[in-house]
Amino acid sequence: MLVRLTMIASGATPGMRKGRFPNDEPPEQRALDRAGALAASLRRADRVWTSPALAARRTAEALGLDATVEPLLAEQDFARWAGKSFEEVQAEDPEGMAAWFADADAAPHGGESLAAVARRGAALMERLAGESGHTIAVTHAVPIRAAMAHVLGAPLSSVWKIDIEPLSLTEFRGDGRRWVLRASGVTVAG
Repeated sequence: MLVRLTMIASGATPGMRKGRFPNDEPPEQRALDRAGALAASLRRADRVWTSPALAARRTAEALGLDATVEPLLAEQDFARWAGKSFEEVQAEDPEGMAAWFADADAAPHGGESLAAVARRGAALMERLAGESGHTIAVTHAVPIRAAMAHVLGAPLSSVWKIDIEPLSLTEFRGDGRRWVLRASGVTVAG
């Protein structure tokens, strides 16, 4: 049984452009326009899911996808860091920032740890392993990075060495027993 999963990173938001931790905001108009251009290159899917976040839902709409919200695709919850720049957090909470980068189980922001995001992603992939066909999932950089680390058997610390561009596609293939990373980083110029 062949299982395919295409994860699409949501379009860029104004906060993303300013280096801010995600806060539930819509993508920029430019991102929505780029998503429209990407739509024609997407293959037919048996299932289409989206993160509950506004950026992902609007990106799915711009892609012309009739998506169902899947909570396991949610962006990492950054709690009190949401909407703040990396520089602000570094100045206000340098120990917390250091702990967050050093320990996948740390959640100094009061939200969700990277390990928790990885567990959600692994649960989603385990569920999909029993399904045949193609799933498109519109989500965010952290869940995509965590899925890549999961499939590669890499330590979670490796997620900080993976760059996921807005509107990039990351593809996985499975045979019901194991997943492989097929391709990564396909984007639309813009």
